[in-house]
Amino acid sequence: MSRKYIGIDIGSTASKVCILEEGKEPVFEVLPTGWNSKITAGIIKQDLEKRYDDLDDAKVVATGYGRISVEYADHVITEISCHGIGGYNMIGRDCTIIDIGGQDTKYINVVGGKPIDFLMNDKCAAGTGKFIEVMANRLGLTIEELFELAEIGEPISISSLCTVFAESEVINYMGEGRSREDLAAGVIDSVALKVATLVQRKELQDTVIITGGFSNNEFFASLLSKKLGKTALAMPDGRYAGAYGAALLAKQKDK
Repeated sequence: MSRKYIGIDIGSTASKVCILEEGKEPVFEVLPTGWNSKITAGIIKQDLEKRYDDLDDAKVVATGYGRISVEYADHVITEISCHGIGGYNMIGRDCTIIDIGGQDTKYINVVGGKPIDFLMNDKCAAGTGKFIEVMANRLGLTIEELFELAEIGEPISISSLCTVFAESEVINYMGEGRSREDLAAGVIDSVALKVATLVQRKELQDTVIITGGFSNNEFFASLLSKKLGKTALAMPDGRYAGAYGAALLAKQKDK
């Protein structure tokens, strides 16, 4: 039986797993991180042990916000390295990766499969998944419904850089009777603008890909592309880029 290489990406909101095995397609899985990443890491281990009898022979690399909680990992590697190699191998060429996580947004420039530059916005949640989650809750919507309404609305300007103040802006607009479609459009437009403002300080490769929880959203990709003035590609499995890169690095380190 061939050796398995497992990448575990413990994010602030969701935890992703990638399992690589010779001659087989990568297996991707996701589950909520919950309030305690150590418990989540334990749940992942239990699930893997139930499914694979030879797990003791597997090589595991952990990454992400809660990577140190994966006590059974053979190696712990930063998100920048894992997202870099994961995104590069998903697209198959040099690229700029824009990773929109639950608590931060990352720019990673990858050449020859290696990150050569990166920038992380972790000072404010206004350009992240957490901002979208907070606003969806405020509007009484699921995240999926928020995006659906945003596509048919006219964006209202939400200028605050702080999530708390931006939420106050939305509450004021709600008091004025503005439509949920326009408010939803304003929220998503605000995130796209903040992400574009962050990465436009940096060099962009001809290929720009989106990873993270909204990576497969074509509407968001088109909106971000307009802000960047360059096509940003939605990636169906983009949320697994970190876990995939971690699994690839596990394989590399086994040589």
